[in-house]
Amino acid sequence: MYNKKKSVNIPSRVLQLANILWLSCAVYCFHLEEERHVRANDKDYNEKIPYADNHIKTCKYNVFTFLPINLFEQFQRAANAYFLVLLMLQLIPEISSLSWVTTTVPLVMVLVITAVKDATDDYNEKWMNVRVGDIIKLENNHFVAADILLLSSSEPYGLCYIETAELDGETNLKVRQALTVTSDLGADITKLADFNGEVICEPPNNKLDKFTGTLYWRDNKYPLDNEKMLLRGCVLRNTDWCFGMVVFAGLQTKLMQNCGRTKFKRTSIDKLMNTLVLWIFGFLVCMGVILAIGNTIWEQKVGRSFGVYLLWDEPIRNNNVVFSGFLTFWSYIIILNTMVPISLYVSVEVIRLGHSYFINWDRKMYYIQKNTPAEARTTTLNEELGQVEFIFSDKTGTLTQNIMVFNKCSINGKSYGTMDIWRTACVDFSFNPLSDRKFKFHDSSLVEAIKMEEPSVQEFFRLLALCHTVMPEEKNEGELVYQAQSPDEGALVTAARNFGFVFRSRTPETVTLYEMGTAVNYQLLAILDFNNVRKRMSVIVRNPAGHIKLYCKGADTIIFDRLDPSNHVLMNTTSEHLYEFAGEGLRTLALAYKDLDENVLEEWMKKLLYASTVIENREEGLADLYEEIETGLMLLGATAVEDKLQEGVPETIACLTLASIKIWVLTGDKLETAMNIGYSCNMLRDDMNEVFIISGHSALEVQQQLRLGLRAHALEPELEKVFLETACLCKTVICCRVTPMQKAQVVELVKTNKMAVTLAIGDGANDVSMIKTAHIGVGISGQEGMQAVLASDYSFAQFRYLQRLLLVHGRWSYFRMCNFLFYFFYKNFAFTLVHFWFGFFCGFSAQTVYDQWFITLFNIVYTSLPVLAMGLFDQDVNEANSHRYPSLYRPGQLNLLFNKRQFFLCTLQGMGTSFLLFFIPYGAFCLVVRDDGSHISDQQAFAVIISTSLVIVVSVQIGLDTYYWTAVNHVFVWGSLAVYFAILFAMHSDGLFSMFPSHFPFIGTARNCLTQKSVWLVIMLTTVACVMPGLAVRFLKTDLYPTLTDKVKGT
Repeated sequence: MYNKKKSVNIPSRVLQLANILWLSCAVYCFHLEEERHVRANDKDYNEKIPYADNHIKTCKYNVFTFLPINLFEQFQRAANAYFLVLLMLQLIPEISSLSWVTTTVPLVMVLVITAVKDATDDYNEKWMNVRVGDIIKLENNHFVAADILLLSSSEPYGLCYIETAELDGETNLKVRQALTVTSDLGADITKLADFNGEVICEPPNNKLDKFTGTLYWRDNKYPLDNEKMLLRGCVLRNTDWCFGMVVFAGLQTKLMQNCGRTKFKRTSIDKLMNTLVLWIFGFLVCMGVILAIGNTIWEQKVGRSFGVYLLWDEPIRNNNVVFSGFLTFWSYIIILNTMVPISLYVSVEVIRLGHSYFINWDRKMYYIQKNTPAEARTTTLNEELGQVEFIFSDKTGTLTQNIMVFNKCSINGKSYGTMDIWRTACVDFSFNPLSDRKFKFHDSSLVEAIKMEEPSVQEFFRLLALCHTVMPEEKNEGELVYQAQSPDEGALVTAARNFGFVFRSRTPETVTLYEMGTAVNYQLLAILDFNNVRKRMSVIVRNPAGHIKLYCKGADTIIFDRLDPSNHVLMNTTSEHLYEFAGEGLRTLALAYKDLDENVLEEWMKKLLYASTVIENREEGLADLYEEIETGLMLLGATAVEDKLQEGVPETIACLTLASIKIWVLTGDKLETAMNIGYSCNMLRDDMNEVFIISGHSALEVQQQLRLGLRAHALEPELEKVFLETACLCKTVICCRVTPMQKAQVVELVKTNKMAVTLAIGDGANDVSMIKTAHIGVGISGQEGMQAVLASDYSFAQFRYLQRLLLVHGRWSYFRMCNFLFYFFYKNFAFTLVHFWFGFFCGFSAQTVYDQWFITLFNIVYTSLPVLAMGLFDQDVNEANSHRYPSLYRPGQLNLLFNKRQFFLCTLQGMGTSFLLFFIPYGAFCLVVRDDGSHISDQQAFAVIISTSLVIVVSVQIGLDTYYWTAVNHVFVWGSLAVYFAILFAMHSDGLFSMFPSHFPFIGTARNCLTQKSVWLVIMLTTVACVMPGLAVRFLKTDLYPTLTDKVKGT
């Protein structure tokens, strides 16, 4: 069967579909598939197995399901469920003295805002109607609609170019290549329709960089790997057309298999808030019990006297005063619930969102050379940026530029090149018309050795020109552009090019070099891939003379272990050179070769063919075969490339160190290279006399060295605990020769055993594991693609921006959030606990002090905007002082600004304010009369006086708590006061009473009450009494025990 279809646009947000409810079920249904069998153009065979079709539902809702599903999800949140229970309690007349409106309005507002956001994020997606086994045609600039096996293309040798930005964020083009046997199918529809190959491969999985399969066709087996696959979400580029066979479709594609549920990171303040909410609820229950007991006693001793005038309900009429107390308990639970207002959670999210936008909009973190702004990829961790104690940093591409320059090399025991570029002339490469004019090298003796045709030098550069995965692009004659997967490879191939060994082209079976101007074709027999375990790469080639050679490059420790014993002397000399190179901060690789016998290779190739076509344990089998042939190598020499530090790295590290942040560098480089970079970026200094190195080759040696480092300190039996204790005593820690997994293990070790916030920063795919492990992950958008950025919480282009992210944005976010929470809890305690004091004067009847509309609007209208303005814009010191005094960062690390002690203090302040708010007006109006001699102390007037006093007090308090006033703060604070009075007089107007007499019973109360001079005198007295104690304590504390912040503000 042949289907000519065009793919459709699948945006990158597909990768973020973490909340598709049915996805986990779908994955579970398919996980039992052990291997996949797919036949091309055989619909009957393929439909025997229920493979997924290409339909993908990328939305959670439709018109009919939106409301029930969204509400179900929202009420799974504890806060929403709590307020829903309160709403249901308010519908019970026997226990509710509040209208259901007081809870309904805030709850509905929260639900609506969240529902609108969820609906906006949701979307539908088109899909391409193909099934497993179909052969489809893709055209240039079209998205790949399923995971397909590349069969043929418009380019020579079955090549095609793809952009994988939707998968890994990388915009550089990658090459895929069809098998030679299928590339001959071309665009011949007849041949494609007759193609009946069968693919046996791995079951669906989420590994984007791996594919294991075998093609069976015409009685032959052909190994398949990721280089033969086009994955859903890729875009075909610079290729007119290609044909492919669908292997995975729909939910079983690797793209959709990666759409698992996101693991959300939570800040320490989030965890603290959850604890405090439980405490508040416990406090609420205690107050409810106290008031319920009071009601029981009051009904028993006093309430009976009113039985003639106010008939009891049936249960109480039978002398069941305990039941009256039980009902009162629930009544007060409803009345006092505003101690945990639902608006708190909405306000926190709004503030965090604003802080994220401030990071995105910060032009001082914008890298103009690459048009890259800083990006907050999460809104939940901003205040955590102000509490970081440990930074774990990659070296290459994070501290350095990851732009490699070939500076030195060692060939056959002789060192070439110099770092003293000012005293040494640059080599003249005019003899080579294909040289790269931007390439510089400062040692003419190496060119002389090339011209004299020294065999070891020629073999050295021949290896560099052959052993790689670079793809050449030659748009015009002699204008070569190399597409390299890593800057190291690009630098080495460019070096070989300039020294006369020009990599010109490649096919699946051949590599063409121009050696000193002469074209030489090498038959490519095998490529032994590089990975983080092998730490080396090899190629096996046959030269025009028929000689077979294996060329290998890799880490020196790995290569040296595989050398022939006859290389002992040369290995020692080369090791000295490597030590010298590493001491200069250069990245090194060792190079070696091996002559292979035809018969030995033939036998080995048979094993290779078998190992590369099995499905199970293919990688292990190939690794064993590679190990078998990569022995007895002959050493050629070593390369040394320079990776310069990024701008501002030493200054940034010095500043962060002054902020008491411990910086650990985790790198795969040699010890000497890592130490040199440590000195270059001021992590290691000459005045550090106690630099010690842990470099044992066994667990016992490492433990002894750790004990020596610890000296008199107590030791744990576990080695990792000893390592952690030792490392935490050091000012600087540099871990070298670490794998990506070990990076994550180091981060996890600190994260688990230290009560400290960790941050990991890196730029490459090998940093993803530690970025995900740390509390905060930061990605550098550098030379190694976007995988680190995609896995990160924050991203930018240069390491130096980390200083501003932490010391300015992080510190401000933490300061603002802490001030916001302190004030928010304070004002709500002051607002709510007035009911508690009133209970002792209303017979514990659960009568509210305030008008019910005031209770409804206090948190969502009267006080919501001022506290948001403080949480968004406040600053204790400006950004210049934040950089000038890094020690200002310390309170966040110690969690001083908002903790359980601070919560206890704000609770006391709120209780004291509520006490004064109630008892000053109560005491004042017991004996006060109006100007005309009439009584003023009715319940409605009392409610207006207390509510007005409360709004003024909390407005004055936020004015005193605000350090940095903006126009927004002024508008919100004073505007909220104006809105309060406008709504107050409107609700107490004759007009609303005439229309809704049962809902607005306070007719004329505001204008009658607030026109009295005595009322304003009491309001002023109450305000001063509530504000002055806190103001006095703050003044004395600043004067007697000033903090660094106080001192900086005073300068």
